[in-house]
Amino acid sequence: MFGLRRRLKAPPPRCVGEAGRLIAVGDIHGRNDLLRPLLDVIGELVRGSRRSAVVFLGDYVDRGPDSRGVIDSLLAFRRVAGCEVRFLRGNHDDTVLNFLADPAAGPTWIDYGGGATLESYGAPLPSARGDEAGWAATRAAFAELLPGEHRAFFEELEYCAEYGDYFFAHAGARPGVPLEDQSAQDLMWIRDSFLRAKFVWPKTIVHGHTPEEKAVVSHRRIGLDTGAYATGRLTAAVIEDDGCRLWQAVAAQGRVEIEGPHAAKLETASALK
Repeated sequence: MFGLRRRLKAPPPRCVGEAGRLIAVGDIHGRNDLLRPLLDVIGELVRGSRRSAVVFLGDYVDRGPDSRGVIDSLLAFRRVAGCEVRFLRGNHDDTVLNFLADPAAGPTWIDYGGGATLESYGAPLPSARGDEAGWAATRAAFAELLPGEHRAFFEELEYCAEYGDYFFAHAGARPGVPLEDQSAQDLMWIRDSFLRAKFVWPKTIVHGHTPEEKAVVSHRRIGLDTGAYATGRLTAAVIEDDGCRLWQAVAAQGRVEIEGPHAAKLETASALK
């Protein structure tokens, strides 16, 4: 039957389930200056609403100047939020534990920003990359300087979370693998094979890990890593049954401003990005 085109159906709307409202925060990477004002906004949104859930997507440390301050702010927020707060494990956070277990992980950690984390806790860096004794001393100093509550924070980080039609992970998910069978490695590290695939899971994947100039909001995925450590832009998504709204803390001219909400509907047919 020539001339007839198959009509594309819009994907079904997503629902957040019993939580009522979901809030996700992208990669922070030591930018406590951006995190604090964004937490103030989130605190107002969830105040008096126990049906909200807040999920932090991981990569709290490295690269930015105040990793220690970030962990302090997150722990303080959890104590006063009055709703469910979940912290996911990013690849950078996992490396903190790797280094505590084995100082040989130090040189690789430094390559992608670990030096900023060590400096924020006051741990001295070795004089040379290949200084094994120096890395052992740095590891011992870091373990001593790391507050017990901070170490417990890293050890208790989760690999993923699920609410309604949304699946939260730091990096994404392996196409073709059921969400319940995803590996910890993929949840923390996957990139191109997730981003480039056309595979659509039964749930929208909410993730960070891969910096993008703008947050991506589609039926397939919500990407919230806007490169805060380099761009001065930290992004949060407020997800409800009627769609997704973005809030951002933006550093400009020596101060931080809050921008939002920017509305983005999830039920449009354009969405398989």
